[in-house]
Amino acid sequence: MWEYTDKVKDHFLNPRNVGVIEDADGVGEVGSIACGDALTFYFKLDENGKIKDATFQTFGCASAIASSSALTEMVKGMTLEEAKNITNDDIAEFLGGLPKEKMHCSVMGRDALEKAISCYLDEPEKEVDGEIVCECFGVTDREIERVVRENHVSTIEGVTDYVKAGGGCGNCHDRIQEIIDTIMGNEKPIPKKAPALTNLQKIKLIEESIEREINPTLKKDAGRLELIDVDGNRVLVRMGGSCASCVKSPVTLKHYVESKLRELVSPELVVEEVQ
Repeated sequence: MWEYTDKVKDHFLNPRNVGVIEDADGVGEVGSIACGDALTFYFKLDENGKIKDATFQTFGCASAIASSSALTEMVKGMTLEEAKNITNDDIAEFLGGLPKEKMHCSVMGRDALEKAISCYLDEPEKEVDGEIVCECFGVTDREIERVVRENHVSTIEGVTDYVKAGGGCGNCHDRIQEIIDTIMGNEKPIPKKAPALTNLQKIKLIEESIEREINPTLKKDAGRLELIDVDGNRVLVRMGGSCASCVKSPVTLKHYVESKLRELVSPELVVEEVQ
């Protein structure tokens, strides 16, 4: 379970400025309920061009609600030029820090603020900037490049923490790694050939891989995976939590879970779900 600061808990349990500003000067919408998080941010300016009121509506976890609440408090009294300079790290710092797995909530707040300011300035809505890399969450290479550069992210897991890319089926992991390597100037490591395993070693390694690598990713969207049995190269599992009823769970099972276990344990493994 994630450790939250007292300030995060306060803004989650007692969120500030929840609601809609009907005559808002700027409105920014980001995220998607289908992907687990969505935020609409509103602001109203005073006669001096400073933000006099800001509200939000959020569908998401405790960190998403706390980040949105914090943002509305942070921008009050600012000019738009000042508000433009707010970063996702500023939001996290205002809250006394966020778990690394929840940094994408602060990124969502920053993106909503940017869209609201663009709305006020009557700037045309930007087309998708770059090539879609993560189909599950609609994240582009430009978004991944930005988070890697701004937050000095050096791992796929780090990218997932900030923008969720790579947290679904896993098909985009190679492309994400390429982007990281290009920016960080790394050479892609040569994959090691998996050693021969006894059956007991195989079962233990599967269990460890599920708990260490797979379940932390699934838990970000309230899902989990339970190992039921291992029969030769057949890995029998049960999807739990939100994954049990998610329409994308078969894709997650085959393209993320199976590919991850083949990478970490044996390329001959076949993952099957049991009810």
